[in-house]
Amino acid sequence: MRRRGLVRAAIYVAPLFGFWVAMSGMFTPFLLLSGLGAAIAVALVAARLELSDREGAPWRFVVAVLTYWPWLLKEMLVSGWRVARVIVDPRLPVSPALARFRPLQETTVGIATHANSITLTPGTITVSADHGEFLVHALTRAAGTGLAGSAMDQRVRRIEGAP
Repeated sequence: MRRRGLVRAAIYVAPLFGFWVAMSGMFTPFLLLSGLGAAIAVALVAARLELSDREGAPWRFVVAVLTYWPWLLKEMLVSGWRVARVIVDPRLPVSPALARFRPLQETTVGIATHANSITLTPGTITVSADHGEFLVHALTRAAGTGLAGSAMDQRVRRIEGAP
């Protein structure tokens, strides 16, 4: 049990300290130790006030999230390339479409993550995101088809904790 507490504390301290270093931009020993001390103090206060719990440090999601971000970046680049090709094509094959589908997500965080991920990929915008249905505007019909059960839908579902 003691080891889990240390791991949980490290989960809180590491991002706080990383944020400190990123925002300060200074790498002197005094400032680094001050930042580490401040991060530890914040983690201790959060633990004492019971603001941190097991759900606040979900290790099982770390791998899913760390693999999702690079994948999403790749999808954004690929989608951006496709949109650029449509725009520069002399025939301008734009065929806007609205697509409705039922997402796999069950939590509010999962729905928000999926809806924002769709909007971040060029050529698609989430118009409406509810627990039972998404409405997405797509630049082309091809971009609007296949949203239900897509790789994005499944990856965001894994972030929620589904296998």
